[in-house]
Amino acid sequence: MKKNHTSTAWLTWGIMLVGANLRLPITMIPPLLPTIKQTLGLPASMAGMLTTIPLLMFALASPLIAKMGNRRGNEWSLLVALVILLAGSLLRIIPSLTALIAGTLLIGFGISGGNVLLPAIIKDQFPHAIGAKTSLYTVTMGLIASLGTGLAGLLNQQFNMQITLAAFSLVGVFGLLVWALAFRTLPKKAARQDVQRKNIAVSRSMLAWWIALFFGLQSFLYYSLLTWLPSLWQAAGFSQIAAGNLATIFQLSGMPATLSIPFIAEKRHGLLYSVWGIMLGFVLGALGILIPGANFGLNVVYALLMGVASGAASGAAFAICIVFFQKKTADAYETASLSGFAQSVGYLFAAVGPVLYGFIQTATGSWDLLLWLTVGLTLLMFVAGLIINANHRIFPSKVNR
Repeated sequence: MKKNHTSTAWLTWGIMLVGANLRLPITMIPPLLPTIKQTLGLPASMAGMLTTIPLLMFALASPLIAKMGNRRGNEWSLLVALVILLAGSLLRIIPSLTALIAGTLLIGFGISGGNVLLPAIIKDQFPHAIGAKTSLYTVTMGLIASLGTGLAGLLNQQFNMQITLAAFSLVGVFGLLVWALAFRTLPKKAARQDVQRKNIAVSRSMLAWWIALFFGLQSFLYYSLLTWLPSLWQAAGFSQIAAGNLATIFQLSGMPATLSIPFIAEKRHGLLYSVWGIMLGFVLGALGILIPGANFGLNVVYALLMGVASGAASGAAFAICIVFFQKKTADAYETASLSGFAQSVGYLFAAVGPVLYGFIQTATGSWDLLLWLTVGLTLLMFVAGLIINANHRIFPSKVNR
């Protein structure tokens, strides 16, 4: 059943506002950590868990959400996930360590809903505008995530932690309300989907495993580099402010790639060029930082190269993973199943990254080793990308499974 203009408009706004909620609840926390430690008595050893918990929830919840989407409908399932996300955001306002941890768990589950279901919804609802709608939500996601990191500390200084958390929870309120209105405008058939459709065992596809590996490696590299690059640059002789500026450049520089990758992927050989570009960005950036005595200007270039290539909050690698979910599947059911599978495996791998990088650096005292490890993992991701590009779909046969 064809959508009307009202439904299309609400869906578009909904996709954008859902995207705004997919990283903000995580990226706003690091600037608040000193206040959280002081106010709630959070042990220093547990501070990193506020970032790790959502990643683990992504891994655990993604396959469950994919199954729920295929059984009950992707749009309805996303509505439920947004309710859970908002509940977690509101729970964190309560000045209690237990509420903070419980809210973070709920937030991880809610964000998983958007991570898994939005690519499938876009493929189903906008088959002729996949690139534009994918760019809309990935760019919004990265931009709001970056703004959240900067504004959280400022609001916390001007007011307090509870007001800051409450202010950012309004983004969740708007996302839920707009998506609820979008859901109500859908034709009944589109809103219900086919609840009799069986779950799709994408784990039987070798291509699905390669896509999961690619997603896991890009997430592993992004979160590891985001965590440790500031310390690496300080160890190289830059001041804390300069190192922080370089890390900010790394985080923000992925925006142009996030916007352009879905459109490039629609072109002939576009996916192949994108895979090559991601590899070159990571490798050249890491090798550049390895050069001793480099000045701030050159390190800006290296941060830009790796930032454009990088993944989970903004950048080309995450955007191309979304394209893989959409282009390597036959329909929205397969897209949701592949998205859930790849993100479950990938985020479980990514959660290990920052801890492993820290362990290696502590054990060896070498920052250079981490950069060489980055180069090696990038080349493995490059091989996976070439293999994915050479295959058409996770299930070449159109026979129902």
